[in-house]
Amino acid sequence: MKGKTLYVSDMDGTLMGSDSRVSKATAAILNRLIDERGLLFTVATARTPATVVPLMSEVKTTLPYIVLAGAAMWDAQQGTFVDVQSIPHDTVRDISAIFEKHGLHPFIYRQHGNMIHAHHCGAMSQQEEGFVKERLNTPFKRFFLDNSHYATSDDQAMLIFSMNDYATLERIYNEVRATVDCSPMFYHDIFDPSVGLLEIYTSGCTKAGAIRRLAQRINADKIVAFGDNRNDIAMLQAADHAVAVENAFPEVKAVAHEVIGPNTADSVAHYIETS
Repeated sequence: MKGKTLYVSDMDGTLMGSDSRVSKATAAILNRLIDERGLLFTVATARTPATVVPLMSEVKTTLPYIVLAGAAMWDAQQGTFVDVQSIPHDTVRDISAIFEKHGLHPFIYRQHGNMIHAHHCGAMSQQEEGFVKERLNTPFKRFFLDNSHYATSDDQAMLIFSMNDYATLERIYNEVRATVDCSPMFYHDIFDPSVGLLEIYTSGCTKAGAIRRLAQRINADKIVAFGDNRNDIAMLQAADHAVAVENAFPEVKAVAHEVIGPNTADSVAHYIETS
């Protein structure tokens, strides 16, 4: 590793294996490089600290995690959010009104000190019910369901999120994109293409912007980024060297400088080890 290089990896489908975990082999390699070479490593993900912290618990990096697709960083050493990119209150109300017009209510993730308060109102899809159930009882997130004032809290919103019927969410996505100044991302659920996932962040919010800010903060002179999914493309394009895993989408491989092995073979860690 020559110079001061920041290595940033997506998590799902990139750093983590098919079991959605950071393998013991990957953790061991990264920890050895951190100890012996001072490796500057972190992750950039759409996940929140509620799942990132336990998943990364075996990796000894001291850098903040880029969470919520760049809407914030999480300083695991201090247990606090930093560099929060919040959604203006008026924008939250405008987006909520569009959802309601189409008969849906999104989750609104708000920063409340060092926690996320996830607000929701009304019925949830089957996928959303499962999503909530898997994330209850975490010290980093609290759900407020059937909250009729979910769109008007004083806490700053970081994410507006829905997991629902693809066709319905596509209509909402198109209207939001056409009428509201924000950064929406819309894609199929990888397990069920009939289900869509819509994530909405403040205007200009990207993983790419976050990794640039982090690189500047630590005075890194080079960024190497790893990804597999379409929402990693901007991050890869912002890096000095872009690396796609073998299981990446074709359009992700197309913007990468090189393609390595699959996420199931500890490929990110082995690549960094031999750099």
